Amino acid sequence: MASSQAGGGAGGGRKVAIVTGGASGIGLSMTKYFASEGYAVVIFDVNSASGASVAESVAAESPKATVSFKQTDVSSWETLSATFEEVYKEQGRIDVVMANAGISEQGSSSLVTLGEEKPSKPNLKVLDVNLFGAIYSVKLAVHYIQKNEVDSATNSRGLIVVTSSNAGLYPLPVAPMYSASKFGVIGLVRSLALPLERVKIRVNALAPAVLETNIAPSKSLFADMILTPMSTLVNGVRKFVENPSLSGEVAEIHGDNVTLRPPHEVVDEDSQKNLDNFWALGFA
Repeated sequence: MASSQAGGGAGGGRKVAIVTGGASGIGLSMTKYFASEGYAVVIFDVNSASGASVAESVAAESPKATVSFKQTDVSSWETLSATFEEVYKEQGRIDVVMANAGISEQGSSSLVTLGEEKPSKPNLKVLDVNLFGAIYSVKLAVHYIQKNEVDSATNSRGLIVVTSSNAGLYPLPVAPMYSASKFGVIGLVRSLALPLERVKIRVNALAPAVLETNIAPSKSLFADMILTPMSTLVNGVRKFVENPSLSGEVAEIHGDNVTLRPPHEVVDEDSQKNLDNFWALGFA
């Protein structure tokens, strides 16, 4: 673990934000945003080579913040659980968790492989990181955030934001498992909003369009793409942080716009009644 600090600690009232995948790309933008707001920011990332230096450089840019790095694999429950516990013991609280770590399929899908004599087992690493890692992160976030007192100004104990993608809103034929992981994240967030409302925790999702990050297999992928600036992504994060009324929302990040996307309309009254009954029962 590497740490760079300036100013008072979390015990003096500083809010604590965890950013998974926080050493590069979208996660780095999130790290810089929370640091600029004076949080104690903890970067979780698998990249030990750059993580410590990123923490130092972000801390230098935002001297009112504290920034630390912990090498962490979100796809490992044991590793992630231990790291969350470590942060809680060090900081005394966790207020915001950005479940952002993700990977792409890095080329053609293993689901569609022509000419195989026997079917090969699909590579599920993208699900391990993007979906299961998000589930693990949310579970741990809820565990620690619920220990906070309810903030009278926001009527909330804290905030969880999960990074999906517009590939969780639209089909992405070139990366079906990536798309499945991101659709799964949106279903997770929308389904958790009401249960978490009971314990005063907010949960939302970001669904960015194409941003230039290192998740892509090649920089050439961006040559003909219409890119969304990272500043729009930060505006989406800010919207969720600053508006305590938002939970269970999905913000599509596109161009200069942050658009809240409602879920599908329920097809008929019978389906709505069944959905209401599931909620009343408390299980499905």
